[in-house]
Order: sequence, then structure tokens, then C-alpha cells
Amino acid sequence: MKWIVGLDVGGTKCAVVLAQAGREIRIRARAAFPTRAERPFAEIQAELFGAVRQVLREEGVPPAQVSAIGVSCGGPLNSRRGVVLCPPNLPTWVDIPIVELLQDTFGAPAYLLNDAKACALVEWKLGEGRGTNNMIFLTMGTGMGSGIIAEGRLVSGACDMGGEIGHMRIEPDGPVGFGKHGSFSGFTSGGGIGRLASALALQALEQGAPYAFARDRQTASSLTAKILADAAAAGDRDARRIFALVGEKLGKGVALLIDALNPEAVIIGSIFVRCEALLRPSMEQVLERECIPYSLAACRVLPAQTGEQLGDLASIMTALYGAGMEMPDRLA
Repeated sequence: MKWIVGLDVGGTKCAVVLAQAGREIRIRARAAFPTRAERPFAEIQAELFGAVRQVLREEGVPPAQVSAIGVSCGGPLNSRRGVVLCPPNLPTWVDIPIVELLQDTFGAPAYLLNDAKACALVEWKLGEGRGTNNMIFLTMGTGMGSGIIAEGRLVSGACDMGGEIGHMRIEPDGPVGFGKHGSFSGFTSGGGIGRLASALALQALEQGAPYAFARDRQTASSLTAKILADAAAAGDRDARRIFALVGEKLGKGVALLIDALNPEAVIIGSIFVRCEALLRPSMEQVLERECIPYSLAACRVLPAQTGEQLGDLASIMTALYGAGMEMPDRLA
């Protein structure tokens, strides 16, 4: 069993885990803190590296015994150079050589992966993608990104931008995602769903037929995916109708991926895991209408299986994948 350190870096929270990996993954210690992403990078780095020291200290593991360190982080980034370029959810992380900084500080080899790609490795080895050679993982969280496994290999692309499917435009106009109106991320990410709900709620207000969950302009202007999901779960017809619309847009994007890549599985995380019943019916209608029938018949669309551990496991898988170590297919 080798000691592995994983850093899951997000715009909302950061987590550091210490694990043992061999034929299985066993997480031994964990530390987490709110990112407060508007802070200078140096402040976040100090807390992040302090958390690494904390988990090592808790288990009595000296840095010299760490076999690899993995960093799972939102893009854009360059994993080959180990540099975080300019993630929108980490505004002070501009051209940050995070791999070099970790190696210089702790002396262990470090590796960096886009979080969607890292999550794809987790679901491929430990989740719903087990046994497949061709699968796609969609984040469907704060943003919409993907990790693509093709012919048993993780797709990176010419400059490490492979899988940035949130940037695809699926409608001429619509909510903004990745700075583009009508993009896949604009319609299906958490932020995009909130903006879509607000636009429709404000329109309903102007027409004199306000939604029950947005009866004034201030409330209508600040809707979130969670507020909408809570209203839909309580049976609100307008909220359910908006989720059906999101399901249609999700279906459009997934149909393009199924037709282009012919995967055995499309695995969707976060919002789809929590709201599958609200999204699947309209999504499936679009898939049946738009996909090549043979490709659709060969593909399953499933919610992610690894749940709340996904981010922690993604950072560990980043280290194992980067170091060329065996990626286990089970947890302790």
C-alpha cells in the first residue's frame, strides 16, 4: 500500500485527503475548509499546504513516505505543465504552477488534472463506468464539464482542453455559460439553471402571473437551482416545467455526445443525481428523437454512483493516473 495525498480544489471548498492505495483505496485522514476564492492565491495556498501537513501529522506519515500527490481542479489548466491557467471559480489562480509548488514543498511527485477528467476516472474504475471502454462523465454541478474515456484511455486533446463540452452552443440564445449565450453549460449547470429560472420568473411577473416561489422581483432575480429543486419537489408545476425544459437541453447536449463518440455509458453527477426524476423524462424524449438509434441502444445514461466521496477520490485518482500506478477498482 502506497501513501497518496489528494487535493480537491474548488471555488466553494477545498479538501485534502491522505489515502493508502494498492488493490483498493483506503482514505485515512481528511481536512477541508471554505475556499473564499476571492482571497489572494498566497492565502489559499498557505491554508491548502497547511491542510496537507495536518493530514500527514494525524497519521504520522513523513513527507518522504508519500508516493504521489494529486490535484483535482476546475479548468482551464495545463496538466502536462502542471499549471492552473485561469479558472472562473478561482479568480486569483492565474498561471499558478501548483505542481512545482507542491513538489518543492513536500518533495513528492505531484500531478494535476481537470476535475471533470479526474471524476471520470473515478466513475470508470469505481462507479457506474466499471467494465466499459468508452464512457463520458458529465459534472452538471456549478459548471458543466466532462471527462471522456475513449477506447480505454482518458481523452486530453492537443492542448489539454478535450472535454470542455459546456462551451458547446445548443441554442442560438439562452442563459450564459462559459461566456456564451445558449451554451450547454448555460442551460444545464447549477448557475445556468438559476439564471434560466430567474429569466422565466421575471417574465411571468411582467405578465401578471407570478410563480408561487417567486412572487416579487427581488426573489425572482435571485433564484438558484436548489430553490427551484425544492419547489419542484414540493409539487410546484412551474418549477417542474422549468426542470423539464432543462431536461430537454440536457438531452440535446447528450445526444450530440452519443452520436459523436458512441459511448457505452454517459454518467452524470451532482444535479442529475439529486434531480433525476425531474430531468430524465424530457431528456429521454429528446434522446429518442435526436440520437442515432443504434448508438442510443448501446448507451446507458446513469446518475453517478460514488456520491459525496467523488471529489476526494478524484484527487487520489489524479495522483495514481499521473504516476502511472494501478488504479484500484474498489474501496476499503
